[in-house]
Amino acid sequence: MTIAHEEAVIDSAAVDAIFAQARTANTFTGEVTEEQAQAIYELTKFGPTAFNSQPLRVTYVRSDEARATLVDTLSRGNRAKTASAPLVAILSYDTDWAGKWDDFLPGYNAPKAMYDADPALAASTGNNNAHLQAGYFILAVRSLGLAAGPMTGADFDAIDAVFFPAGDQKSFLVVNIGQPGEEAWGEAKPKFAYDEAVRTV
Repeated sequence: MTIAHEEAVIDSAAVDAIFAQARTANTFTGEVTEEQAQAIYELTKFGPTAFNSQPLRVTYVRSDEARATLVDTLSRGNRAKTASAPLVAILSYDTDWAGKWDDFLPGYNAPKAMYDADPALAASTGNNNAHLQAGYFILAVRSLGLAAGPMTGADFDAIDAVFFPAGDQKSFLVVNIGQPGEEAWGEAKPKFAYDEAVRTV
């Protein structure tokens, strides 16, 4: 039992499943149903983002053709596990997220002007907040009793050219999803202690 378990308002089994015992899986088995895929997003969307912007977009890759195309864009070490994962998600951000302002923050659109005037700021805000949502996405996968294998070892320009040719989305993460398979993980890697990573000022 750790201080995290003692202070949490969820039970110890949930703390372990989502945080303390959860690991990045490298082999997968089982299946991920459409209902589970929907539930992952339904949980993800509740995490906070700047101005409630929700720029994350999720592309689930299920067809053999799309899977083969995606696998070809990945680094060699990521190909086999992605080819065999029950479900794969491409996470991207909506490049026109600010254009949907009236949908995600109706009645208060004054801040939109600064994004309209500064495309670089709009892009960085969309990218940063989508990365924030990616963390929620991984925790949502774990909360359903599934394992996640997030990967940045990919040619994201190639992914965008194939999956988002209109330029309306920019990918940044590929996530394998399923039940952990045989030898899904190696030895646990060290994590920084509180005193090594946290200071109070």
